[in-house]
Amino acid sequence: MAVFLILPLAIFLLFVIWPFVQAIYYSLTDWGGFSPTMNFIGFDNFVKLANDDTFMQAVFNCILLGIFVPLITIVVALIIASVVTVAGPSKGTIRGVKGSGFYRTVSFFPYCIPAIVIGLIWSQVYDPSAGLLNGFLTSIGLHKFTNFAWLGEVATAMPASMFVIIWGFIGFYTVLFVAAIKSIPAEIYEAVRLDGATRFRTAWSITLPSIRDNIQTAYIYLGIAALDSFVYMSALFPNAGGPANTTLVISQDLFNTAFRKGQFGYATAMGVVLAAITLLFAAIVFGIVRLTKGREEGRS
Repeated sequence: MAVFLILPLAIFLLFVIWPFVQAIYYSLTDWGGFSPTMNFIGFDNFVKLANDDTFMQAVFNCILLGIFVPLITIVVALIIASVVTVAGPSKGTIRGVKGSGFYRTVSFFPYCIPAIVIGLIWSQVYDPSAGLLNGFLTSIGLHKFTNFAWLGEVATAMPASMFVIIWGFIGFYTVLFVAAIKSIPAEIYEAVRLDGATRFRTAWSITLPSIRDNIQTAYIYLGIAALDSFVYMSALFPNAGGPANTTLVISQDLFNTAFRKGQFGYATAMGVVLAAITLLFAAIVFGIVRLTKGREEGRS
C-alpha cells in the first residue's frame, strides 16, 4: 500500500502543498513579481492589510457572499428538488408535481452556461437605459425604475450581484438534491403520509436529516465559490469594485494589486488571508453540522 501511495503523495506535495508554502514565503517579502530579487520583510504585508480600508471592505463583501449565497441557493434548490420529487399528489405513488422533468431541465440550464457569459448577460439585463429588467418594470407602470442603475447604486449593487451568482448555481444543486432525495426509500414518505404529517413537517423531519451530508458538501462548495466570485464580479463590474467598493472581493483586489500595481508580495498576502478565511469557513460548517448532529443523536 505504501508503494502505491508514494506517487500520489509526491504529486500532492509538489502541486498542492509546495505552492502553499511558496505563497506563505512570498507573502513575507516585498517581491514585485518581475524582479529576480526580493527582501524579507516579515509580517509587514499583513499589518498593512489590517490597515487597508479597501481590503477590509473586500473581506466584508466576501463574508456577506459566503453567508447569503450558499444559504439562499441551498434553500431554493431544496424547494425545487422537493417539488419535483415528492410534492405531487397526496394519494398514490410518491412523485413530484406534473411536469417535474421539465422544471428540472429548465432549472439546470443556467449551470450549462459559463460563469463569464452569465455575468455578461446579466450586465446587459441590468443596463439602466436598454436593459430588459428596467424595460419590464417600466412597462408594468413602475416608472421610478426608468434608467435605474442596479449595478451603480450602493443599495442594490451587492443584492443584484448575489442574485446573478445564485441564479448560476441553483441548477446544479437542484439536480444534486434531487438525486439525494430519490435515494430516500419511498416507504418512509408513505409512512409519514399515513401518519398525517404535513409537507413542511415531512421536509423538516425526513428529507433534511436524510440528506444532511449532501447539504453540508453543497454548503462548503458554494461557500468556497462565493468567497471567490472573481469571474462574476469581473463581468458585472469591469472596473472592479462597484459603487464605493460595495462589490469588491478579495480575488479582485488581489488581481489589481499584483498585475496593475506590481506588488506581488502584498497580493500574495491577500491570497494567504483568503485561503485562511476559506479554511475557517469550512471548519465552521463542519463544526455546526457535527454539533447539530450530535444533539439530535443525544435526543434520540
